Amino acid sequence: MNSYKTIIIDDERLAREEVKRALSNYPEFMVLGEASNVDEAIDLIEKEHPDLIFLDIHMPEKTGFDLLEELTMVPEVVFTTAYDKYAVQAFEVNALDYLVKPLREERFSITIEKIKAGFSKNEVKKDPLPMHYKIFIKDGEQCHFIPLSDIRLIQSMDNYARLFFNDEKAMIKRSLNVLQEKLDPAIFFRINRSQIINTQYIQEIHPHFNGKLQITLSSGESLEVSSRQSAKFKNWNSL
Repeated sequence: MNSYKTIIIDDERLAREEVKRALSNYPEFMVLGEASNVDEAIDLIEKEHPDLIFLDIHMPEKTGFDLLEELTMVPEVVFTTAYDKYAVQAFEVNALDYLVKPLREERFSITIEKIKAGFSKNEVKKDPLPMHYKIFIKDGEQCHFIPLSDIRLIQSMDNYARLFFNDEKAMIKRSLNVLQEKLDPAIFFRINRSQIINTQYIQEIHPHFNGKLQITLSSGESLEVSSRQSAKFKNWNSL
């Protein structure tokens, strides 16, 4: 039986207890901890690396959406709230489900099935940072919830990074160094000071001047690898 590391985030203690009681019928869900606000939640998530969070939306000072925006890597999310007006926004960020409090047993069991289906669809080898982990980005009025596997290129923009995914791009307030520490080095490779690529999107590799390499991604971008990183890439890729 698969097990799922779980954290409950809600500013109300009774609401957290309600989720714990509901989960007690499903022993495969291991509750690693609770948080009553966004700052506590960030510390707990970064420490425990949960598979799943039950997240209240309406909390004092910072909301559940604010939490997702501040995380570098986002676990799977089930939103819990007393207000149903946030439902559309919740699903715009690809939450697994959305529960209105108070919780109902029959509705909760449907959520559990959705969670299991979502995880089985994303079942991968347990790398340090699995490729089904997601980055949440709020770019103006748009919200993106991006699996790492969809990101082909990351470009430094001072203290921000621009992510290229599908036919879109968006900014995140993270430096390239911070992101590099979180990414799987078996898949993501830093080709120069300002760019990281997802090597699964490489289409062509050509020799360039001064021992450098030129890499073309399947999306058409042609990128130059620095001399130092070209040497590393040849060893990394056994060229």
